[in-house]
Amino acid sequence: MTDQEEFYNEILADMKNGTLVLPTLPEVALKVREVVDDPETSAAEVSDIIVTDTALSARLLKVANSPLYRGRMSIDSIQMAVSRLGQVLVKNLVTSLVMEQMFQATSNRLEKRLHDLWEHSIEVSAICQVLAAKQPGIKKDEAMLAGLIHDIGKLPILMKAEDKPKLLSNTVALDTVLTNLHCRVGAAILESWGFPESLIAVTAEHENLERNSTSPDLVDIVQVANLQSHINTEHALGVEVLNAVPAFAKLGVDTNINLVELDENSEEYAEAMALFGF
Repeated sequence: MTDQEEFYNEILADMKNGTLVLPTLPEVALKVREVVDDPETSAAEVSDIIVTDTALSARLLKVANSPLYRGRMSIDSIQMAVSRLGQVLVKNLVTSLVMEQMFQATSNRLEKRLHDLWEHSIEVSAICQVLAAKQPGIKKDEAMLAGLIHDIGKLPILMKAEDKPKLLSNTVALDTVLTNLHCRVGAAILESWGFPESLIAVTAEHENLERNSTSPDLVDIVQVANLQSHINTEHALGVEVLNAVPAFAKLGVDTNINLVELDENSEEYAEAMALFGF
């Protein structure tokens, strides 16, 4: 049995036994999600949780006043942001803004891997927001979060691989394990976080390019954004393959066009990337 096969089986066994170490959301995001799910929660209660994290508060105010979300008047307090934007939107923004913390490497061996994974997640998230703006019934904040979490299943796999230097240095072998298992692991993570089925489906099904739901949804958004992010890279798929992906037709996206380079989208894409410092 190769190192790759042994590692693959270890991941499966850990999942079956419930011993695979899954990442946890930062406490502030967990608290916000919990209270927002209570219909009796007030804007003041939500803001009281957020202001305990100074860095998060500053970033949330910056996002609330960004071109993507600001109204006619500037927002100068967290309570005003919650009242103006709404608790559900703020919940998704808070979750998105703290997500970066989970991609911090604890050793040099994982630093580049996690940096590249986070950067890819941000790019997909930004394209998701561009796509969502053109799709009735799909909210930009949900699409943003969907893009950020679509590859979350790779985190515990990489963390476990940290103890296996030989495998970690074998890029092809490790990539194969990641490709084969990250969707299943990602779904387990979001289930443990109590996320809605729409987002669990994103992690579980975004690599299933034959998937064809009855109407456009977050999985379609992430699929197209993910494939668009690979344009001009070694991971790009041919036009014939892309034309066979139902998500493109459902969203009305031309497989020959790079969405990011369109004048009508480029500014919104840049603004979405800027939310995370890019």
